[in-house]
Amino acid sequence: MTRFVLTFTLVLLFTPSVAWAGGTLDRVHAKGEVVDVVVNDYPPFGFINDENELDGFDVDVARAFAARLGVKLKLETPGWEAIIGGKWAGRWDIAISSATPTEERAKVVNFPAVYYNLPAVLVVNKDEKNIKSIKDISGKTVGVGQGSSYEAYVNRDFVIPGQPKIVFPFDKAQAVPGDETVNFQNLALGPGVRLDAIVASIGTAESQIRATGKLKVVGEPLFAEPNAVVTDKGDLEWDALVTKTVSELRADGTLTKISQKWFHADIVGDAH
Repeated sequence: MTRFVLTFTLVLLFTPSVAWAGGTLDRVHAKGEVVDVVVNDYPPFGFINDENELDGFDVDVARAFAARLGVKLKLETPGWEAIIGGKWAGRWDIAISSATPTEERAKVVNFPAVYYNLPAVLVVNKDEKNIKSIKDISGKTVGVGQGSSYEAYVNRDFVIPGQPKIVFPFDKAQAVPGDETVNFQNLALGPGVRLDAIVASIGTAESQIRATGKLKVVGEPLFAEPNAVVTDKGDLEWDALVTKTVSELRADGTLTKISQKWFHADIVGDAH
């Protein structure tokens, strides 16, 4: 698996230099809980399991984070746009929700710690004959998560901060943003029935391939992207604690154990 490393220093390059303290930690201690927001339609990172409970890699990381702080975990699912849009007004404390740091997003939220890295891949129906690599999506309809880095990639408008310019070896394709689970269900109907292909993380792709039995990955990994914890603007003391806590969870093997549980591989690597 391709490994991508992005240091916290690089993430801080996209954080305003003005430092001020907020009351997040005081609020967490007073309530005895940390409120984490996740997405619930992004298996295996966040989803509703058969017991109608939130589950997934991100949920387990959030549980470990709360345990390290010595508080309870409260999960909420306000929706991706609300999470990444900032201005949380104290409703939530943190978002462990598989967010890729970008320059635009860093204008409204902070990314104090990268906690895993995962390649993006191209998925097609198992009966697809004409799409064999990303070069073949020109003029095709490609499913992507709404507001995701994959949508930006298909639209040829994606930059990973601090990394070389992304190469787009295809001409214009039609990005079809939406719920990723629904996208995969549509692709499983057959080649070109509703979608020609999907760009997604390899973790999500492998989960959907197993679930449907009708999909496959083609070509090489497209790019490897960092996924970071998100916090709202205004509390750099809280950001520093988040950085420290995630670093400790990596150092003591907690993140690796969670990674092995969900992916049977180490996707956390040395990202810090």
